[in-house]
Formats: sequence, structure tokens, C-alpha cells
Amino acid sequence: MKNLLKHVRCCFQFFILVLVVCIANISTSVEENYISNDASNRIINLSTMALKLEEDIKNDLYSAKDTFTGDITGYGADCPLCGGTLACKPSYYVKDGTTLYPDLDYGNVRIVASSKNLPCGSIVRFSLSKISSEPVIAIVLDRGVLGNDLDLLVENNNLANTLVGRNTLSYDILRTGWTR
Repeated sequence: MKNLLKHVRCCFQFFILVLVVCIANISTSVEENYISNDASNRIINLSTMALKLEEDIKNDLYSAKDTFTGDITGYGADCPLCGGTLACKPSYYVKDGTTLYPDLDYGNVRIVASSKNLPCGSIVRFSLSKISSEPVIAIVLDRGVLGNDLDLLVENNNLANTLVGRNTLSYDILRTGWTR
């Protein structure tokens, strides 16, 4: 009987030890499951993310809203038929050789003439290696050309003919009209 009692006591101790080990394992795995499931309870709304991305692109000053192809020519503020005041309001005066406009969003930008296809205040970007190795950013402040053509304001007529000439190019619309 003593042997049997000793044996039962030994089995009981072994059973308690196994039970403690199992409980320790269970509590550890529950804790691990809780940590690993923490992120799976979050909902990702892809529609909202897509709208946010679209809004970010729209608000990005230098992302192209549209692209046109046309001819670019140059004109000088001293041209014989030029009065020195640009057609778009605020009627900027350029007879003194001014070729830049201080835009609030884009800084100092070149001035171009366009047809009414582009509203006054539109911002365009084009590459013309004769003018700059970097892309040229310009604002539409004048009229007098047809279709999708642009006319770049330069210091004088001699530069217009020799520096710009006539070139076909693609240009990006960065802003359509005035934003303020």
C-alpha cells in the first residue's frame, strides 16, 4: 500500500508539473496570438486611399494635368506692333524688357502668349534646349497665336528670331487659369 501511495503521489506531482507547463504554453501562445492579430483588426479603405492619392496628385504643383503639342515661336516686347502691355489682366507692362512674372505658386516664370484654348494665368512646362537645359515654366499672360501654339516673350525681336525661331514641341499644363 505504501508503494501504491508513493506511486500515486509521484504521478500526481508529474501531473501537476505537466499541467503547469501546459498552462505556461497556453498563456504564451494566447499573448502571441493577441500581438499578431492586433494589425489584422484594422480596416484599410482602398477607396479612401485612392481618393487621397488623386487629391495629392491634383495638388502637386508640378504634375501635368494635360499635354498639348504645338509650335513655339518667340516675340520681343519691342516688336513693331506691340504696345508693351500684355492682353491678360493685370495688364503687365513688358516694354522695359521684362520677361519674367512673379507667380505666387511657381515663383519667377517666363511669359508666353497663347490662344484662348488656355485661359489667362495658365502655367505650362516645356523643354527648349536653346533657352534652358532645364524645363521652362511659363505663364499665359498674352494672346495673339492660334490653336495650341505658344509665343515665348524674350528681351527683343532679334533674340526671338535667333534664339527661339519656330519649333514644334509638346508641353504640359500644370495649372489651368488663375487659382486665386
